[in-house]
Amino acid sequence: MDLSNGSREVVDPEVRAYVSSLVTALGGNGADEDGRYILGDDALACLRDLKRWLKLYDEKANRMDVARCLAESNLINGDLLQILAAWPENATEDKIKSKTALACLELLVPLTWPIERNREMTVNHHRHTPFLQLAQLGYKRSIINFDGARILHTAVRVALPSMAQPSSERSSRDQGIIKLVLYFLRNIAMIAPPSNIEYDGDEAEISRSATIDAFDYQDIFHLLLTMSSTMGEDFNLQDVIVLEVIFHLIRGVDVEKLFLDEAQLDTRKVDDLVALRNQEAGMQRGYARSAPTRHNRFGTMLWIQRDDHKMSTVSGQEALIDGAKSLARMDKAKKFKPPRRAVKDEGGLLDFGTPVSLNFQANKHLRSFVEDFLDSGFNPLFLHIRKAIDREADRVLEYHPRQFFYLVSWFLEAERFRRKTKKSSKSKSRKHSVSEETDTFSLVASVLNQEMFITLNRAMESAYENKAWQDLNAAMRCFTQILLTVQEMFESTLEEDQEIAENILSRIFYEETTHDRVANITRYYKDQGFGYLDACTELTHNYLRILENYSKQNTELVVRSKRRTRRKKKAAREAGEGMDDEHLDESEGEDDARAARISQERKFDFQRFATRFLSQGCIDTFVTFCKFYNDLKPEQLKRAHRFFYRVAFKHDMSVMLFRVDIIALLHKMIKGPEGLDPMSSSFKEWDEMFRQLMKRCTRKIRERPELIVEMLFSKTSATAQFLKFGYTKQTVSSRPRAAAELEVKGALPWEEQVGIAVSVLLDRNQGDHLEWLKSQLASSATERKGWEEKTIVPASTTDVFAGEEQAAQGDAVMTPSIVLKSDNEALRVALFKNGHLRLLLSLLGFQKVDSEDEASTSWIIPSSMSATQLRSAIDLIKRHEFSPPIFDDGAIAEDQIRRKPAASQQRKAFDDSDGGLDDSGEEFLFAPGGPTATKSSAAASVARKRLRRKRRSSASGDDDDVDADLDPEVDEERRRARRARELEKLRRLKSEVYVHDSDDESDAERDRLFFEQEEKLRQRSRVEALKELLRVGGQNPAAAEAFPPPPPPSVLKRKMMGAFVDSESGSEDDDDADRVPATWLSPPSPESSLASRHEATPPSDPLALDSATPASTPQILASRRKRRRVSHAEVSEDEPVALGGESQLGGRKRGAEGIEDVEDEDEDEGPISRPIRRRTRVTGAFVESSEEE
Repeated sequence: MDLSNGSREVVDPEVRAYVSSLVTALGGNGADEDGRYILGDDALACLRDLKRWLKLYDEKANRMDVARCLAESNLINGDLLQILAAWPENATEDKIKSKTALACLELLVPLTWPIERNREMTVNHHRHTPFLQLAQLGYKRSIINFDGARILHTAVRVALPSMAQPSSERSSRDQGIIKLVLYFLRNIAMIAPPSNIEYDGDEAEISRSATIDAFDYQDIFHLLLTMSSTMGEDFNLQDVIVLEVIFHLIRGVDVEKLFLDEAQLDTRKVDDLVALRNQEAGMQRGYARSAPTRHNRFGTMLWIQRDDHKMSTVSGQEALIDGAKSLARMDKAKKFKPPRRAVKDEGGLLDFGTPVSLNFQANKHLRSFVEDFLDSGFNPLFLHIRKAIDREADRVLEYHPRQFFYLVSWFLEAERFRRKTKKSSKSKSRKHSVSEETDTFSLVASVLNQEMFITLNRAMESAYENKAWQDLNAAMRCFTQILLTVQEMFESTLEEDQEIAENILSRIFYEETTHDRVANITRYYKDQGFGYLDACTELTHNYLRILENYSKQNTELVVRSKRRTRRKKKAAREAGEGMDDEHLDESEGEDDARAARISQERKFDFQRFATRFLSQGCIDTFVTFCKFYNDLKPEQLKRAHRFFYRVAFKHDMSVMLFRVDIIALLHKMIKGPEGLDPMSSSFKEWDEMFRQLMKRCTRKIRERPELIVEMLFSKTSATAQFLKFGYTKQTVSSRPRAAAELEVKGALPWEEQVGIAVSVLLDRNQGDHLEWLKSQLASSATERKGWEEKTIVPASTTDVFAGEEQAAQGDAVMTPSIVLKSDNEALRVALFKNGHLRLLLSLLGFQKVDSEDEASTSWIIPSSMSATQLRSAIDLIKRHEFSPPIFDDGAIAEDQIRRKPAASQQRKAFDDSDGGLDDSGEEFLFAPGGPTATKSSAAASVARKRLRRKRRSSASGDDDDVDADLDPEVDEERRRARRARELEKLRRLKSEVYVHDSDDESDAERDRLFFEQEEKLRQRSRVEALKELLRVGGQNPAAAEAFPPPPPPSVLKRKMMGAFVDSESGSEDDDDADRVPATWLSPPSPESSLASRHEATPPSDPLALDSATPASTPQILASRRKRRRVSHAEVSEDEPVALGGESQLGGRKRGAEGIEDVEDEDEDEGPISRPIRRRTRVTGAFVESSEEE
């Protein structure tokens, strides 16, 4: 608002007038009362009016005008503190003063409420915020340094009547008064000088040390200890406020310095001063190398020629030393600087990364409070807060979990240092008392249970996913301190503590998600601030170290890993194209199998886990941490050194460190400029590691020159594998798995099963698959109809040979199968992944081309399906589309489908319990009669067929016989008896084959029979050769014209050998009949049965051979001669000789000389095959009687 004099008013004058009048009427200092403050007549009403102005104007209107008017009118210093100081401690029964003090407290809380900058600030906020922040600093200075009374103690006295009442009898007003006092204490502890505003007063009066001294002097620590120790009993709703008060008291305090006594603290300060002096001396030595002298103080300017032959100007005498100094000077003189994003580190009132220094007095007071809190208030307070966080209570705000985890980590570290201090003091005083209560870890047991680990893991996971880096920072600090505390428990001398520590470590390391989370946090660091980087590297260092030691001691460590659903499978399942095997069968067995698939245990391998930290992201995180090497503590430098040593030498992955910027950073740390102090404790370790690393780098460059190029870039695992071994890692890609085979529950009719499959596809919004299937069926029915019209064979024909030829052509023109054509990729995926669609195809009779189910496998419509069946399938699908099946109890079609049990299929495929001989445990590895396999005769085959027909006829005969055959007991008894007989027979045959008396080897009778048989076979062979020669020489022209020429000897020999040997199978006779002319098939011998002779009656007309059947056509009437066996002694000149049953002779040869000559010629030609004696069988040829001779 512009005034008449040209000035601008920041507050409405009317509002200022109302507020100023209320402040004036409140009271003031009276001259007649020795300068004491005197309340006005309506002081209580004025206080309440000011409260209404703050609430209605500032809070509801989102303005700060009233607060600024009250700050300008000096309400707190001039009125409120004076009113509180006027309430003496012995006047506890004065109701007026207690009400007035409460009214003053209701004004002090909103006026001291911390102001934070956020995105919702208005113009008034930007105008009033700096002024009010400075005013709050004045409020804090006046409150904690007030001389007339203890203001904080007086504020606590306001809430004492409410606290004295039991928790169950307190009203909402009593709870509000207690909260009001605690919020006032929180505000005083929280107010701190802002970083962007310069404070004119003495900061020592409002520092952390002054606040701690004031809290100790005014008995605020006693209040906090009382409420913390009775949290959950006398106090329930005040836990988070007490948490905030303690958080703002101890955040940023160095725990190690806190537990040092005065002498140790003085020594520590001297050591810090010496370290700073040494650091300064090192900087001066580095500067002195290039410092200007009095001889060249007139300035220097150089021209530097760069690699691209361009000239650059550099000024300064340090550029004269060497080329590196010149280039460094040129880099510093560059005007362009790349843009830098704002650091994602949240500062302000909730920041806990900024260190705070305390004086000795404040350090002593805070240490006393921390020790008392650990002894009495740690477990009750943090247990109560953890339960409130788990159930997401309304009083728990967004930042309370962050404060909770930070306080847990801080107090656990304090407990470790306290135990360390006591242990050192005991060793000095030579007093070893292990029976003290503080020697156990029961004082911090509330944060070492399984519930705490669940809360911590959930908070870390949520903060990581939501990118709440400060919350994750606090959680990582808490996790690190828990690990260090448990490690101390594990190394304790008490057996109980060791057992508890081992149980805790096994629970922490059991979940594989914890291992993955730690690795991912380290891997994906990106400018979250130095505090986050410090917590991240500390967690990684301690986690790897403790896990490695524990895995060495506990070699049977197992972890529980969960199956991760791939994104592709998840997307396909959501789209309905895939088939989730876990939702097919809701039986108990499937639930157990599903649980086993989701979560499973495996043995832990530390080397395998440590490889997750060998990625380039984890290395870059520690490289970023090392860039602050001049500001790091010795333990922080040691942390980074151990990580690089683990990567380069323990895991032999030094190639991951062969990068230009990493080598330059390490070189700068060792050689400078502005490197590590050579006098520091960690300098030698870094120097040795860098020297060994460069040796490996140069050696690797000589082995693989391509490393010079790769040093410019980050390295993936494949690149590191190639640089290390010289070849890439060979990986085998797994084949995609098809959808599980489904079936319809119950023995439903085929049409109902098809209807259920169609209904499921419609329920899953996959009607496009049905449309595609109907189109394929329609086109296939049309195509199949055309093939059926072409392949019709006439039912009867006059020409037998024409009918047979046409039938053969019909068989050759067989109806082909039809391949289903998928129009797009979605259909091809559905045919492979959609189990419901595959079920419908199987029900319709479709088949897969290959037995192995792969993504490229096609579905076909078999040739056995007719066009009528395909049309019927289309009509069936259409009918179920418009009238789907209905089930009882609100069930759906998908509930009627289940997965085919794979175990039963496997048992069916490999079950041999019905016909094996392995039940007795005795195996017969060889055949009973030796390795030669014998074929059964045709007669035996016919006998088996007749026996099967007889059994089928008897099974369908009498009912009594059926009942007897179906009796399970009788059947089992027969089966056992039959099995016993077979086993006994096999044992006997095996004994006869392999076990015999040595006397059998020299049996004279057996040898005589053997040689006689051989002699007969030799004579028969000679006779057969003689007959062949006689037939060839004596054939007349008429016979040659009636008979076709004989086949070659090889074919005749094969026919003679195979006609009897292969008579058992009967398959090769037909093939040989096609190759050998039927003329050379001899008629059966006279020993054939009489029925065979009657069936083979010759026709009377020779011309009837043309119209006879093919089986009787080859037989010739002129060759009607009776066959008889001829031995070598029976051969004479006057008697014709027949061909041993294989052919008829066309002529005769007489003369013994001629016969002998023929035999000699035949023997000279080559070996004569021995004919095999065959059985008498009916071949359909004519049989000659003895009367015709």
